[in-house]
Amino acid sequence: MVGEPMTRYRYGPYRAGPDPLAPPADTRAALDALGRSVIDGDRPRDALRRLLHRGTDGLPGLDDLRERARTRTAELRSLGRLDGTLERVRALLDRAVSQERAALAAVGGDDAALREAELGALPADTAAAVRRLADYAWRSDAARSSYAALRDLLRREVLDSRFRGAKDALAGTDPAEMARVASMIAALNAMLDADARGAHTPDDFDRFMAEFGDLFPELPELPDLPDSADSPGSADAPELPGSADSPSAAATPGSLGVPGSPTTPGRPRDLDELVDVLARRSAAAQRLLDSLTPDRRDTLLSLSAQAMAEAGLTRDVQRLGDALRARRPDLAWSGAEDMAGSAPLGMGDATTALADLADLAEVERALAQHYPGADLADVDEDAVRRALGRRAVDDLARLRSVERDLRDQGLLGGSRGRPRLTPKALRRLGATALREVLGDVRPVAAQRAGAHSGSDPGPSGEPTGSTRPWSFGDERPIDAVRTVRNAVARSAPGAPLRLGPRDFEVAEAEQRRAAAVSLLVDVSYSMRQGGLAGAAKRTAMALHALVETRYPQDAVQVVAFNDHAREVPPKDLVDLAFEPVQGTNLHHALLIAGRHVDRHPGFTPVVLVVTDGEPTAHLERDGAASFAWPPVPRTAELTFAEVDRMTRRGAVITVFLLDEAPGPAGFAASLARRNGGRVVHAAPERLGAAVVLDYLARRQHP
Repeated sequence: MVGEPMTRYRYGPYRAGPDPLAPPADTRAALDALGRSVIDGDRPRDALRRLLHRGTDGLPGLDDLRERARTRTAELRSLGRLDGTLERVRALLDRAVSQERAALAAVGGDDAALREAELGALPADTAAAVRRLADYAWRSDAARSSYAALRDLLRREVLDSRFRGAKDALAGTDPAEMARVASMIAALNAMLDADARGAHTPDDFDRFMAEFGDLFPELPELPDLPDSADSPGSADAPELPGSADSPSAAATPGSLGVPGSPTTPGRPRDLDELVDVLARRSAAAQRLLDSLTPDRRDTLLSLSAQAMAEAGLTRDVQRLGDALRARRPDLAWSGAEDMAGSAPLGMGDATTALADLADLAEVERALAQHYPGADLADVDEDAVRRALGRRAVDDLARLRSVERDLRDQGLLGGSRGRPRLTPKALRRLGATALREVLGDVRPVAAQRAGAHSGSDPGPSGEPTGSTRPWSFGDERPIDAVRTVRNAVARSAPGAPLRLGPRDFEVAEAEQRRAAAVSLLVDVSYSMRQGGLAGAAKRTAMALHALVETRYPQDAVQVVAFNDHAREVPPKDLVDLAFEPVQGTNLHHALLIAGRHVDRHPGFTPVVLVVTDGEPTAHLERDGAASFAWPPVPRTAELTFAEVDRMTRRGAVITVFLLDEAPGPAGFAASLARRNGGRVVHAAPERLGAAVVLDYLARRQHP
């Protein structure tokens, strides 16, 4: 509309930081993953560790972060050779000598001959040749320019190996730039001395940054190492391979690049952060020297010493290096690195690569958590950010929040060293197990589960939606709507409404039959060896959750049996142990189940047995377990005696057999014939669905 101000929007690139649109960690998915591990036999502590390593849907785990670190390490190792500065210096030296000889040949004469002889006598060693030519009076302007570029390259590369981005800060030839860098190093040494005496204050650091802060610019996350570029030598100089003095992708021209904090990439916030950055780079520079062959190391050391001496920085740089090493003795100040690739790297870029490799090695060790008392709090966010970028820091923060969120929501208790699942978590895991089981049930069976009731109307239960006339002594609730409707239909229009006995109707309700349910779970070691333990535990948890949430009038009992049998409280189902104990004592399990049925007279008895074998143990009169393999007749005799007692109680037994061997199959068939029950050959992945369906069917058709 005319006259209304126009709304303006400005768009820009995404800045480093947490993704504001990223969903929070899914606590339910984390709990489900934790529960699966515990059900499969892990202790809660090991299950939590497994969860953090594997992650969940939408949340990368520690293993994923380690894989990123390994990938980045491989990328860095393939960048190229570490001797790029030596190659570049040699190329500039040869070019300067060649240009000078060409000029001398054009001039001729005795002086030219003497100079040619001097050039011919240069040592083969690069450092010695550069030193010999320091006082040489060049005839060729091009040669003089090439030699000046060589010295400038050395000065900038040596400083860049100590201060990231120094070659860009010193890209020009203005002596004032070099003097300012010298002043910065001297001021830094003075500040470190004051700190060692306890005299350093934050104001001192602020003043230092106010004067030299432009030398420490903000940097992007995880910079890529640059390709080689040309030196700013003479205008007519041809391209040289492996130039190591290209501007760093991580620095701004005219500044020394130093990474900042993990939360806000940029300048160091205090002296400790600055020391950390400089010490890591100084250690990487030493490892660069250690990675070269002895002759190349000696050459580079000699060239570096010449460059620092010419700049008047030898004493201050050495003093700074000693101070950094004293403050951070924990860093790797020695050790060689193997690099691949054909591209030559300059000292600055090579030092950056080695510093990044050290960060990656530290990060990978911390993420592995392979040490006693390992904790995610031990992982250094600074190192993660430097090595893998901001996204990895955010992923790490979300992983750290998983355990905290589980505790805040009351799902995880216990200490950090010995966590435990709370009753609330166990209820949720049971609901998850039930949901997974019902997902395996055929639609028709699921409908049948929803119609779980008897057909006889009774005085209590769920309304059926139908009504019938009330009779004297009826306990069913009155249907008020149908009652009033009957009175209205009987009354004349306009006449007062009067209710009579024949108007009343009552709502019918389906009768709910309560069941006494015993689930007998074989926990002998063969179940664990056969990979059946997890399926058995999930089945027990799903059945208990079904009864607790949908049929609370039922009385459910879970009995675990190996050489002995014992009732398992609901809170202990997730920790159901499959111990290396010999014996399958179904006799004892049926004794306990019989007592459960007897405690609930009038309930529909439902007995479900999950096993992978035939009985191999029974209970003696003194309570001791008697085991024998092969099974002895006495074991079968006592077991069948309990089966007969169950039959007299009206309990029909269903055996869910997880082994097709002749022995177990024969015993199960005999039990079914004797009891009138049945045998279900269930695959482990379908066990839960089979048990739930049988439970529902037994209640509906006892």
